[in-house]
Amino acid sequence: MDNREEVREFLTSRRAKITPERAGLPAGPRRRVPGLRRSEVAALADVSVEYYAKLERGNLAGVSPAVLEAVARALRLDDAERAHLLHLAQTADGSDVLTRPRRRATRRWKPHPSLQWTLDAITEGPAFVRNGRMDLLATNQLARAFYADVYADPHNQENLARFTFLSPAARRFYPDWDQAADITVAMLRTEAGRDPHDKDLHDLVGELSTRSDAFRTRWGAHDVRHHGTGFKHYHHAAVGELTLAYEGLEMTAEPGLTLTIYTAEPASPSEQSLRLLASWAATPRTPAPAPAPHAGDFGPPLPPTGP
Repeated sequence: MDNREEVREFLTSRRAKITPERAGLPAGPRRRVPGLRRSEVAALADVSVEYYAKLERGNLAGVSPAVLEAVARALRLDDAERAHLLHLAQTADGSDVLTRPRRRATRRWKPHPSLQWTLDAITEGPAFVRNGRMDLLATNQLARAFYADVYADPHNQENLARFTFLSPAARRFYPDWDQAADITVAMLRTEAGRDPHDKDLHDLVGELSTRSDAFRTRWGAHDVRHHGTGFKHYHHAAVGELTLAYEGLEMTAEPGLTLTIYTAEPASPSEQSLRLLASWAATPRTPAPAPAPHAGDFGPPLPPTGP
């Protein structure tokens, strides 16, 4: 797969983010670029300017791990960005074939019974399985209640990225919507580097880029991230504010899928809210009663009876 444009934009965007001061270089007068010059990155990576310019034009095929590491150090890449650069290089020379996640048709994939049993056994917090496109593939009862807004609108297609950028409910569900949007796009960009041959992901990115200016702007920033553990804030329509810790676990038996579990600090208001949400989820919903029929719906009124 020709990924030269992706490589070029990623390296250019990372170079623009590094100031000379951060790189230990004098700023100097008459600087025309917001970050480092190509010549400065080349010097920091101990390669020629011509060679680095070749890399930044998008040609990573055959680049040695040592050079990739030197470029990563020069650009001050974090762990997620280093991994992304490595994935781009593997795609460029075709060495990603064996490590590429197995292709699966998302809508047809069903969890193995033992996996669903495992999810159902987790009763204290939402637990779910997602893929790199952020499709919700399997959930426990509490996760389905937690993401009730996602499931409520069929246009979301049970996808967290569509919900974040296309559903008005997302602005309430995520009190810090900008942060949630940044994380969502960075996760999709990371997946695009890890599995650039995923047509469903390309289609999703195309759809969101067309329908959301906020997505398109963030996608162009080329930010990536690892999303394994941390805290998030939510506002659930049924139970209000929640602050939850999350742990994301890569599934060895299902490459490319992640099991995520949310939990609340013991004895905290969020733990009480989760228990309330669990009770709400376990309560059977009965349809709202139909409005009483108007007498005229059945012809003329009956004659009065009695005195």
